[in-house]
Amino acid sequence: MQNVRGGCLCGELTFEYTPPSLWCAHCHCTLCQRAHGAPLVTWVGVSEACFRLTQEDTLTWYRSSADSERGFCTGCGSTLFFRSERWPGQVHIVRSNIEGEIDVQPSAHVYWDNHARWFEFEDDLSRE
Repeated sequence: MQNVRGGCLCGELTFEYTPPSLWCAHCHCTLCQRAHGAPLVTWVGVSEACFRLTQEDTLTWYRSSADSERGFCTGCGSTLFFRSERWPGQVHIVRSNIEGEIDVQPSAHVYWDNHARWFEFEDDLSRE
């Protein structure tokens, strides 16, 4: 399978990874909601060993909690990445910043207890 590519809004921060993707899920935690200004963020987990930054001059990491950080572009403000001691060896990528189709679809809603009550969800995915 071909490498998957993506990048930020301004194009100054780009990446690629070699499938397979590990998982894909919709996150409803309050940190994701605030970091993205959205009711949820869809993440794709990939092996750190298969992930590569192809253009990274504008990448900055922000420590959003004691064991986690979020990678964003200082040029346009796009938040693209998440990594945490809770998931060693993984990089989580915002699905919207990946170009085209990938090998997995969202399989769950996580941190469902924090979901935005004003946003309707009509799917059969598990709510964890």
